[in-house]
Amino acid sequence: MRILSVTAQKADSTGSGVFLTELVRGFQKMGWEQAVICGTVEGEPVCLPEGVRVFPVFYESRELPFPVCGMSDEMPYRSTRYRDLTEGMTQQLTDAFRARILETVEAFRPDVIVCHHLYFAASLVRELCPGIPVYGQCHGSDLRQLAGNPWKRDWIISQIQKLDGIFALHAVQKQTICTLFGVPEDRVSVVGTGYNSDVFYRSTQLHTSRMDGKLRLIFAGKLSQKKGVFSLLRSLNYLKNPDGVELWLAGGCGNPAEYENLRHMAQEAPCQVRLLGKLSQKELAERMNQCDVFVLPSFFEGLPLVLIEAMACGLRVVCTDLPGIQPWLEAEIPQSGAVFVRPPRIRNEDEPMEEDLPDFEKRLAAAMEEATSRKLPDAEAVHRMSWDALCERLCGVFEKKHL
Repeated sequence: MRILSVTAQKADSTGSGVFLTELVRGFQKMGWEQAVICGTVEGEPVCLPEGVRVFPVFYESRELPFPVCGMSDEMPYRSTRYRDLTEGMTQQLTDAFRARILETVEAFRPDVIVCHHLYFAASLVRELCPGIPVYGQCHGSDLRQLAGNPWKRDWIISQIQKLDGIFALHAVQKQTICTLFGVPEDRVSVVGTGYNSDVFYRSTQLHTSRMDGKLRLIFAGKLSQKKGVFSLLRSLNYLKNPDGVELWLAGGCGNPAEYENLRHMAQEAPCQVRLLGKLSQKELAERMNQCDVFVLPSFFEGLPLVLIEAMACGLRVVCTDLPGIQPWLEAEIPQSGAVFVRPPRIRNEDEPMEEDLPDFEKRLAAAMEEATSRKLPDAEAVHRMSWDALCERLCGVFEKKHL
């Protein structure tokens, strides 16, 4: 089987980028021939397994003279918001991706195309490739983008309706997809997510290497307001014993002013806060193994892969109680020990109501303290959630319908 994967943004640096890369790696283990269309910037490496053919679309070039279009309004690298695209920029984006899609299909002759995000790239692929099975992988940020941004909305919906199948992260997301795009339930499969068990695992040596008695909390993701990082910093003021706590923040920030504000808050926090910057997966796994509790205080998520990665490293987890995450986790990893925090009221999909934040931050502080007494997640249950298992599920769908 020849599988073509498509994304309009970079094939790394974000949760959806990791998802794409790991699927490509898993399909390669199964022996499938592969190619990838992705956005990038000339001179930057595209980190994909050796042997995978890459057909890049270069942003910040004569063909496409603006930064990479990001599915989130705030990306961990320089980016362009879809809502800010002018008519001329939209035409440039369409022309660039149309040319690369047609070139790739002619050269690679894929049996199946998997598009990441139910948005622009998937819609264009569906329109240009009527004779090839095309599937869309939802990541959650695409639904948020579509709900809050009118850019090409009707065209996107009309093309997503024509996909051969859609992969959802969890059951709640599946229902949202069916309602938003008007597609029948039997065309949407709940596939969940996976993690790289070769990288994320518990290291007894790292866990036992520190004996100072500190409670170490870690966050990994985009350092932004919508990821709840500012609320996380403020929540430290409500801890009973902040002197015995350290908070590590891993990730990049695409907004310089926001980052400067965050850095100032970190300096003023009642406990030590370390800004680790953007880490490789190996580096992140090492840092996780040096911590006790992983905290994800986001105001919007699809199905956060990083929760599973943290559990695999032997961490207890704290997470905002967002739609679909808790029931999915309870079904896949019974007795995970996760502590869920009731979120503030949300408007415009991912913006918290300011008046609700103080109470949310108090709940977050209490949850972080409660997590220390929870049992660790079952290691065997976590290990079953590998990328290899997910790839087998997806290939089962392809083979059943098209081979």
